[in-house]
Amino acid sequence: MKTYDILVLGGGPGGYVAAIKAAQLGAKVALVEKEVVGGICLNHGCIPTKTFLKSAKTFKTLQHSEDYGITKSGEVNFDWTKIVARKDGVVKQLTGGVAFLLKKNGVDVYNGYGEVLSPTQVKVGNETLEAKNLVLATGASAIVPPIPGVKEAYEKGTVVTSRELLNVKTAPKTLVIVGGGVIGVEFATVFNSFGSKVVIVEKMDGILPTMDDDVRTAYTKRLKADGIEVLTGAEVKSVDGKKLTYNLNGKDVTIDSDLILMAVGTRANSQGFEKLNLTMDRANVVTNEYLQTNVPNVYAIGDLNGKFMLAHVASHEGIIAVEHALKKGHTKMRYDRIPSCIYGSPEIAAIGLTEKEAKEKGLDYKVSKVPLAAVGKALADGEKEGFVKLIVDKKYLEVIGAHIYAYNATELISEYATAMELEGTAYEIAHAIHPHPTLSELTMEAALGAIDKPIHI
Repeated sequence: MKTYDILVLGGGPGGYVAAIKAAQLGAKVALVEKEVVGGICLNHGCIPTKTFLKSAKTFKTLQHSEDYGITKSGEVNFDWTKIVARKDGVVKQLTGGVAFLLKKNGVDVYNGYGEVLSPTQVKVGNETLEAKNLVLATGASAIVPPIPGVKEAYEKGTVVTSRELLNVKTAPKTLVIVGGGVIGVEFATVFNSFGSKVVIVEKMDGILPTMDDDVRTAYTKRLKADGIEVLTGAEVKSVDGKKLTYNLNGKDVTIDSDLILMAVGTRANSQGFEKLNLTMDRANVVTNEYLQTNVPNVYAIGDLNGKFMLAHVASHEGIIAVEHALKKGHTKMRYDRIPSCIYGSPEIAAIGLTEKEAKEKGLDYKVSKVPLAAVGKALADGEKEGFVKLIVDKKYLEVIGAHIYAYNATELISEYATAMELEGTAYEIAHAIHPHPTLSELTMEAALGAIDKPIHI
């Protein structure tokens, strides 16, 4: 029987990062993955959708090339087969890279289903592995809700989750998306760009419920202006093949669609751990600030603990878990400083408190909001829509929240993440010299606004 210091179950962005970090710290490490390393994020989520979004943005830019003084001859078209092929190529390169890094760092990779026998033993095929510490990183799966007709339509292929939608052979002429969260709006952006008639059906009173209200309002207007129908406060009642019936304002409405995307969330893959007697919160494994479960040598990271279903959170949790298990560090996980990103057009990025949350907490805060048009680089790039909203406490002007609605917003949010980690204030951000012309000047202008007034508005 082979014995390891760390055994990681699941090879997604949490699991493979945990395995590599543990190996770098000198541990003997095994990783068990039943499919391909990289998990949902690399194979069926984050990366594939971003390749689609890049193709969509390129297509849109070419359609409007004359706005930049570039003339074109004839109509700009797209080849869906080549778009999918490009996606597959990027995924293959990245998963191959992860496999190489695991091998280079001396991690033993076992392909197969890992059956957890005890807190120290996992069976893979006919082989039983012994481990001093177990890191569970089994991720989550898309929810197929128990709505009448949904299960049957899913089996027929007229209802899909994001995983199946990423592999469709042709772009659908009509697409109904159930759920106005991150996955829903990103796919809405993609397929609307390629000419699909897209309808979002959201049960809540608005899309993107975790985002700041100013961002939600602006993005809803953008989606509608792009021709996407956004139905909020609408509850799906049933599905019959390609027909979906929803209730809005007390009235049942039935619509037809080539495909129906279920984007109502994910559920942790926590089946199979019964022998560990872990403390659970519904499907989620309960963990402490070091990612420990109630069984001291067993850790649960990523989607499995249900705290933040984001790849970068899983990766960070993986590092904290193995450092703690190997007694190489005592860094605690901070969930109040998690950046989140939405790759629409424009993009959305956020960290910390929304204004609504700051108000509900009774904090004495100040808001600085600067439009994208205040930055010369944005105008040069032909991007006019968007803003940054910085929330600081009034006493020290410490950053407590930041919300960006702009192109490349996902690249800008890291400055705020660093500032919050350092307990930085608007003074430090404003005094850091930002190069001109860059989009990062938006961050500086917002800091100046928090102190007194922005320069360029």
